[in-house]
Amino acid sequence: MGIFTRFRDIVSSNINSMLDRAEDPEKLIRLMIREMEDTLVELKAACAGVMAETKTGQRRMEEAGDRSRFWADKAKLAIDKGRDELAREALVEKRRHHERFAALEAELKQQSGLVAQYHEDIRQLEDKLKAARDKQRLLVQRHIHADRKRRAQEEIRRIETSDALFRYEELENRIDRMEADAELVNYGRRSALEEELNRLGGDEDIERELHALKSARRPGEAR
Repeated sequence: MGIFTRFRDIVSSNINSMLDRAEDPEKLIRLMIREMEDTLVELKAACAGVMAETKTGQRRMEEAGDRSRFWADKAKLAIDKGRDELAREALVEKRRHHERFAALEAELKQQSGLVAQYHEDIRQLEDKLKAARDKQRLLVQRHIHADRKRRAQEEIRRIETSDALFRYEELENRIDRMEADAELVNYGRRSALEEELNRLGGDEDIERELHALKSARRPGEAR
């Protein structure tokens, strides 16, 4: 496949559509980018070759112009000297170089147009290559996110299907039991302060009852 055929195929391609149909989009985009890079290198090399030929043609055209003017001056000199035959020969040489000058000038115009077209093709291909690289970065990011999500889901399923969750629930139950046992340690038992206060109250009742008995059994009052 020639460089221009590849270029037309690449520029006219719909990257998104191709990737949507691809079984392995990342592999396809890598191949597309490589193809674009290779084509871009060839386009730039071809453009550089035409530019070099243009410089060579420019130099030859200038030389042909110089020779045409040289023989025109020689023809004038021959006429001034009365050498018409030499003047004719000089004019023949002048015409030959002038024709060469005109041919080179036309060729240079074509080459200049070709260089301009190369520049436009290179610009289009670089734009296409940039879009492909941007797409590749997005695909890579999507792949990374998808892989992370997949691993997270696998880890969740692993935890759910393993005894890790059971061990966690068992530990939680043990802690609940320990907290309940701690609450039951003093359940139904009065605090030391409460018991002391109740005891003091009870002592006062005993003392009152004792005092009443003593009063009832004072001497002279006993039966």
